Amino acid sequence: MQLKHLFTEDRAVSPVIGVILMVAITVILAAVIGTFVLGLGDQVSETAPQASFSFDYNSTSGDLVITHDSGESITSANVEIVDPSGSATDWDDAANNGDGKITAGESDTITLSSPSSGDTVRVVWTSESGSTSSTLQKWTYNG
Repeated sequence: MQLKHLFTEDRAVSPVIGVILMVAITVILAAVIGTFVLGLGDQVSETAPQASFSFDYNSTSGDLVITHDSGESITSANVEIVDPSGSATDWDDAANNGDGKITAGESDTITLSSPSSGDTVRVVWTSESGSTSSTLQKWTYNG
């Protein structure tokens, strides 16, 4: 082996590594740009709030009182109460302090007319953009 020949050799591994790095960078950039162009980046930050609700049903009047027990305060415009028939009612913020937020201790009442065993009432949160929704709590009638 000639030492002079070793230092004058033109072949190297660096072009192969360069091509691999360029392909990797291109794939990563395409993934990042694709997520934001398709709007998936906005949905990452739209997670459902953590809150706990309790339910108190009065069988004589048919009223179901839903109370926010603990957890994050929630914008009342984003919360609906879905009854067993599937119709949704906005959370009545005026019945509380009217500040636009549902905080611990605030409640809302809906009336159930002759519920059947297994009927479910859900408290549903929808994100500001309307692209994400989640059931925060549900209550099932066991009469």
